[in-house]
Amino acid sequence: QVPLIESGGGLVQAGGSLRLSCVGSGRTFTENPMAWLRQAVGKEREFVAGMTGRGWSEAAESLQARFTISRDIDKNTVYLQMNNLNSDDTAVYYCAARQGSLVKTSASDYDWWGQGTQITVSS
Repeated sequence: QVPLIESGGGLVQAGGSLRLSCVGSGRTFTENPMAWLRQAVGKEREFVAGMTGRGWSEAAESLQARFTISRDIDKNTVYLQMNNLNSDDTAVYYCAARQGSLVKTSASDYDWWGQGTQITVSS
């Protein structure tokens, strides 16, 4: 089991920004792909952004202009910077990790999950 703890969610106005944090064990960030996924009410969990153990990152095409994943290995933390938020971004955001070396975009490919953090964007 890999413990992952998210923080940074909350209520934000449309057009605003938030940064989420995910704290895990030191080995997780350099050995396992990490990702952020989100789930809105009534929708399936969807991929937002991910990063390999070596630091290669990618984001969902529809979000990459506004969302950026990064990490601080010394702090065992992965971040998700979200800019110009809108109501469609309202969801529970999860940090996840998986075995292997590649970032995957399907939620079913991830082995360990954080508890999730709610983001609500008000218009």
